[in-house]
Amino acid sequence: MRAILTWHSVDSSGSPISVSPEEFRRQVDWLASGSVRVVGLEELVALDETAPAVALTFDDGFANFATEAAPLLHQHGFTATLFVVTGHVGRDNRWGGRTAPGIPVLPLLDWEALARLPERGVTLGAHTRTHPRLPALDEAALEQELGAAVAEIEHRVGQRPTALAYPYGAVDSRTAGAAARWYRCACTTELRPLGPDQDRLRLPRLDAWYLRDPRRLAAYGSRRFLTWVWGRRQARRLRSH
Repeated sequence: MRAILTWHSVDSSGSPISVSPEEFRRQVDWLASGSVRVVGLEELVALDETAPAVALTFDDGFANFATEAAPLLHQHGFTATLFVVTGHVGRDNRWGGRTAPGIPVLPLLDWEALARLPERGVTLGAHTRTHPRLPALDEAALEQELGAAVAEIEHRVGQRPTALAYPYGAVDSRTAGAAARWYRCACTTELRPLGPDQDRLRLPRLDAWYLRDPRRLAAYGSRRFLTWVWGRRQARRLRSH
C-alpha cells in the first residue's frame, strides 16, 4: 500500500492540527521499525501500487517543524516535504489576518531557517502565497497564488518547488489545471491511500492526527485499517455537507 502521511504542527496544544512531540516520536519510531519504506513524494507516486511505502509531508511551515520534527527525521535518514505559505514566512498562521476556532496561533519558519532544511533531507513545496481557497479565486489571482509561490521559493532558497498542497484541500478541475502549469504533483486532504493510476494533481493523504493511537499504526495496511480509513472518510464527507 502506498500512502502519503501528513502533519501540520508538532506541539502539545491538543488542537486538530497538532500532534504532540511524544505522539510524533512514537509515529517516527513506527516508521523506523521497517514496517514501510519512507521515500520522497514523487518517488512514491512512481512506485508500483502494491509497494509498502509512504511519503511524509508537513503543511504550513511551522517553526516547530525545525525544532521537533526535522531533527528526529534526520536522525533516521527520512526525507520529507514541507509545504510553505510564502507570503506568511516568518510570521504566523493567521491566514488573511484571521484566527480559526480551536486552532492555535503559531510562528512560522523564516526564510533563513527554510534555506537550511534541504541539507537535512527536506524538500520544500508550495502551499500558495496566502493560503486561500483556490477554487474561489478568479484566473489572475489563482495564477498569482500558484506561480508567485514557485518564484519566491526558488529565489529565496535556490530550490524550485515541484509539489503543491492545496490549502484546505480545496480543488476543482480548473484549480488542478492551473496547478499543472506550475507543479508536477499536488496534494489534497482526501483521506485515503494512493490508488492505481493515481492522478498526480489530486493526491490523497492520511492525516497523522488520526494515527496518534499506536494500535492504529499496528494495524496499518490491514483490511481492518482500510475499513477504518473508509469510515473516517465517510464521516468527513457527512460533516462537510
